[in-house]
Amino acid sequence: MPCQERAVGFGATINRYTPGASAPPPTHSWHRMSPFGASLDGPGRAPADRNPRTAAAPPGYRLAVLELRDATKLYRQGRREVAAVRGVSLTVAPGEIVVLLGPSGSGKSTLLHLLGGLDRPTTGSVVFEGRDLASLSDDELTLLRRDRIGHVFQFFNLLPTLTAAENVALPLLLGGMPRPEAMSRAGEGLAAVGLTERASHFPDEMSGGEQQRAAIARALAVRPRVLLADEPTGNLDSAAGAEVLKILRGMTAGGDRSVVMVTHDERAAEIGDRRVRLRDGRIEA
Repeated sequence: MPCQERAVGFGATINRYTPGASAPPPTHSWHRMSPFGASLDGPGRAPADRNPRTAAAPPGYRLAVLELRDATKLYRQGRREVAAVRGVSLTVAPGEIVVLLGPSGSGKSTLLHLLGGLDRPTTGSVVFEGRDLASLSDDELTLLRRDRIGHVFQFFNLLPTLTAAENVALPLLLGGMPRPEAMSRAGEGLAAVGLTERASHFPDEMSGGEQQRAAIARALAVRPRVLLADEPTGNLDSAAGAEVLKILRGMTAGGDRSVVMVTHDERAAEIGDRRVRLRDGRIEA
């Protein structure tokens, strides 16, 4: 696939991939959803004669944003094969917050990586907005992660040589947005998380809570359909963590954007519309 080199506006140069031919049609189906987003029909079942690309949702049905279908993830450790995720199926509805809970080593982070396209399942499938991620090329998957899925990590991952505003604007610049427009939207994003006065500050000049709010603003800058948050309060004190949780809860108010959050904290899990408990790579009954 052709690659074009271009500058992003901070003196750095990145490689921007040109998408190839259009991806295969979606393999997704309509699901009859419970009030909490769980599919009542199971993956692959849908009303007859429905084309999910063109048809409006029939009464009682919603098009799931993100699905995991009987997914397993195996890793090799020397001669031993380890199953981090074992036959997990999960549906995320529009506007829903799903919280993944479980002890260390239960498969939470691996599951989040599969949902976000950061890793591929050994068996089973991941479907985002009606499209099986396995049908996408590496470049198409990169573009989807950049433009449609937001990621928030426990340790912020802000670039230390960029200001808060520049960090938030970076994914927009990588997507080709002109710098003035990108910086304007970054300012709006920082205002939304209460960081207007920190726009020109570098990460080491900000508290942990402020850095995490800046990371959330960066993840939301591209206006993704889904935000995946891996222990977003795990490195924060209780007051800063409460601020972050309030922002995450408010993100879904419009009913279109969804959140999947991994946490060990039962109190943090209270923001969820649904809690999914994992143990040994499986969802607990």
